[in-house]
Amino acid sequence: MISKFQLNNVILLVIIAALAFFPFISDSRTWTILLTQIFIFSILAMSYDILLGYTGIVSFGHAMFFGMGAYTTAIMLNHFEATLSMFFISIIVGMIIAGVISFLVGLLTLRLKSHFFAMLTLAVSGLFLVLAEKWRTLTHGNDGFTFRAPEFFKDRMMFYLLVLVCLVVVYFFLRRFVESPLGRILIAVRENEQRTKSLGFQTLYYKVIASVIAGAVASLAGSLYAVSLRFVNTSVLTMDITLDALLMTIIGGVGTLIGPIIGAGVIELAQHYLSGLAKEYPIFERWIIFFGIIYILAVIFFPRGIVGTIQYAFWKRKNKAVNVVIRHSRRKAEAK
Repeated sequence: MISKFQLNNVILLVIIAALAFFPFISDSRTWTILLTQIFIFSILAMSYDILLGYTGIVSFGHAMFFGMGAYTTAIMLNHFEATLSMFFISIIVGMIIAGVISFLVGLLTLRLKSHFFAMLTLAVSGLFLVLAEKWRTLTHGNDGFTFRAPEFFKDRMMFYLLVLVCLVVVYFFLRRFVESPLGRILIAVRENEQRTKSLGFQTLYYKVIASVIAGAVASLAGSLYAVSLRFVNTSVLTMDITLDALLMTIIGGVGTLIGPIIGAGVIELAQHYLSGLAKEYPIFERWIIFFGIIYILAVIFFPRGIVGTIQYAFWKRKNKAVNVVIRHSRRKAEAK
């Protein structure tokens, strides 16, 4: 008999296979680009879920790691030969830089309470944004710059497949991470940090580890995002990126990993279709208002997120069935 875990893995593999074959059976360039963007922001949202969903950390500065990856890849491909090997080296360099910065920032800020930490991360992120704006010789400021991508990515399908592979690898890596003993400690920190400390765990170290992993994964997403556009400017460091990651995580389901992927899909598709409707219907010219309404409705009707609500419904049904069996057993015992 197939277990629930095995069934979930089979369904997941079928979905991955369908997405992998999609560009071979569809010649829609629009959908290929759109799905690529969904995959990239899914990686970013999953990295944020490690902080918010599994460690209970609210960060308003997550965009700086995304921007580090984007700028590192863009600058290296712009100053050196745009080869595939240079692209992978730039990703590794960006992840190392993001990991080191997140380690230092984490040591300095994670001792603070949640709201103080959130505001300090916003301030640190603002410093990096100002640095990118002023260091024009390297970043070209707000104007940004274009750069050449590796020739291998001239065919959008190849880049699509690479991003899909990155998404799958990141998902299974993070799932293994949160299911490990270290991940269980992070969940304990989220639920009750003081009690976890009383058990002898140095919670600061575990939160720093989560911050480093989240920062490195966000940098990967930034590198892929920059190459997808062949352009980078200071928008990759703005608060909008962090808010997108936050909303994707909340709408999809906090602490689920698969939820942020669904949340990224919902938000990117909503942006695409609402902005498309604006070309035909004047009422949708202010599509951001309708976008806000979608957020509000999602929070009202899915307070645990889409995946969280579904999981809770199954859990509630399972508990109800168990309670019925227990009551039936007690009645039979009393009758005897």
